[in-house]
Amino acid sequence: MARIAEITRKTAETDITAKINLDGEGRSVISTGIPFMDHMLTLFAKHGFFDLEVSAKGDLEVDCHHTMEDLGIVLGELLARAAGDKAGIRRYGNFLLPMDETLVMIALDLSGRGGLYYDVTPPAARLNNIDTRLFHEFFQAFAVKSGLNLHIRMIASAETHHLFEAIFKGVAKALDQALGSDGRIKGVLSTKGSL
Repeated sequence: MARIAEITRKTAETDITAKINLDGEGRSVISTGIPFMDHMLTLFAKHGFFDLEVSAKGDLEVDCHHTMEDLGIVLGELLARAAGDKAGIRRYGNFLLPMDETLVMIALDLSGRGGLYYDVTPPAARLNNIDTRLFHEFFQAFAVKSGLNLHIRMIASAETHHLFEAIFKGVAKALDQALGSDGRIKGVLSTKGSL
């Protein structure tokens, strides 16, 4: 069964349409109005082998907050829908990702109980026009809406661009691992019988 989902979310602050195929080839068409997020979501798709399309228009004249948070909401809902009942998947994923001087650890569980555990101190407070605290808002919304227990830990970094690039790549790699199938798993990987 195809693990594909599409969502449109329209509010007074943002208008976002997104589509994902969890069993893709890493192709993407991304337009968020925030060039750095376009870059992050493009590499997220590439390193997770997800086919991802995102079109977002937000009130960027105010700031990036509403767009960043709503992107997290939409992508979280998208992941939850595409993953379906999660039968046969590994459920857990982790990745230790180096990028030059940067090292991040990602660990996650597609448990259905969304929560973000974020230990990241960016080297700079701003990245182009983005307040770097907004990445916490993005991943918080993403984790809650997808039902993902997500740990993001910065081990070392001296360069803000590399830090967030490593985080997005690491989350993609850990998700690819968790969403992978294992023929030994009958139903879902839980003694409760559901996730």
